Amino acid sequence: MTQTLDHEEVTVRRGPRSGLTLVVALHSRALGPAVGGCRMRRYDTWREGLTDALRLSEAMTAKCAASGLDFGGGKSVIALGPDIDPTPELRAAALTDLGEIVSSFDGTYFTGPDIGTGPADMVTLRRKTPYVFCLPEEHGGTGDSGIPTAAGVLAALRAGAEYVFGTGSPAGRTVVVSGYGSVGARVAAGLAADGARVLVSDVDGAKREAARRAGLGWVEPGEALGTPADILVPAAVGGVLSPGTVPGIGARLVVGPANNQLTDDRVADALADRGVVWIPDFVASAGGVVHTLSREVDGLTDRAAADRVEGIADTVRLLLGAAAENGTTALREARRRVAERLAEAADRAPVPAM
Repeated sequence: MTQTLDHEEVTVRRGPRSGLTLVVALHSRALGPAVGGCRMRRYDTWREGLTDALRLSEAMTAKCAASGLDFGGGKSVIALGPDIDPTPELRAAALTDLGEIVSSFDGTYFTGPDIGTGPADMVTLRRKTPYVFCLPEEHGGTGDSGIPTAAGVLAALRAGAEYVFGTGSPAGRTVVVSGYGSVGARVAAGLAADGARVLVSDVDGAKREAARRAGLGWVEPGEALGTPADILVPAAVGGVLSPGTVPGIGARLVVGPANNQLTDDRVADALADRGVVWIPDFVASAGGVVHTLSREVDGLTDRAAADRVEGIADTVRLLLGAAAENGTTALREARRRVAERLAEAADRAPVPAM
């Protein structure tokens, strides 16, 4: 099934080998080929996977545009049923099915790892399509993008702390990291190394022992948002900041890698009314895509690509400065920046595939 929404193109197909529902959502290719990872996770229905792909691909458009990248936004979802375990055979079949779909876009969409997939899975995809990023280094790719993603979050956090507290150093600050996955754990480790008092939380209680071994504190998932702290780092699922949760937020600065943290853009205004500064997730989490494209498309060294990731701090400073000057929020200023870039691109000729 192919349909058009406010997205440029959305494809939903049952994989002929895997029998799983596959979704590829291409939100915009106005600035250049769409980029966005392949997510493999359980959903109660395939329609939930479609909804996820639509929201995430739109966020990728914003992420690229706000970061000054000449790429658009896309996302792939392999929708597992609620009781399906991705055995190695099923995983390989699903990735092969997806590779054929990705290849059909003729270089106007590139995918890579996301939740539920990793660099090794990109090797399987690459057998069916050349339009894949983040293969393992031994296969010519840049590997795990979680490291630069975490670095970008830390850069955004330092810029936000500078604005809120007058200094970018997290030393002596209490920080709650909600979500102790690969990126959240790296952010927590970086903050602790810089002298912050770090408390972490995760729905997987087994991670409590890993946090303890790392010298970190622990808060239960239901208490993470309201725990008194200087900084809150949402690093798990989206939709955690809502009209219902805003009154209980215990931090003055909120910045993290989780996608689609707000249930609604108006939540950013509600946070601001409470004196809470929120850094847009699509700005804070851009380190992975910035690093990957810098290395694999622009051919930069790892050091030069890392410098570009650190530039996320400058973007945050620009957005916060504009928000203060205009009496708005960083989200409104980021949305304005994205809209301006897309409007300029709309006046140009279509960007060719890579």
